[in-house]
Amino acid sequence: MGYIRAEEILPIEIIELIQQYVDGKNIYIPRKSSHRQAWGTGTQIKQELLQRDRQIYEDHLAGGSTGELACKYFLSEKSIQRILRKFKENV
Repeated sequence: MGYIRAEEILPIEIIELIQQYVDGKNIYIPRKSSHRQAWGTGTQIKQELLQRDRQIYEDHLAGGSTGELACKYFLSEKSIQRILRKFKENV
């Protein structure tokens, strides 16, 4: 997220109105709900995590314990249990 100087995009009247509330402070203006994107939309992270989770499930089926899988994948045992539960529900 980059910063844009208010003077470059807003009329002076709006700047003066905003200054009544936050003079000299940085503020964040959120996107409109209609313009928001779902998490992971701009990257491949969802696919990468799904692939990792599948591998965790396969490793578990091959005999890996939650403790071993937690160490191997650098996750907590609770996270491993959550992943395994998700795959068991979908099978």
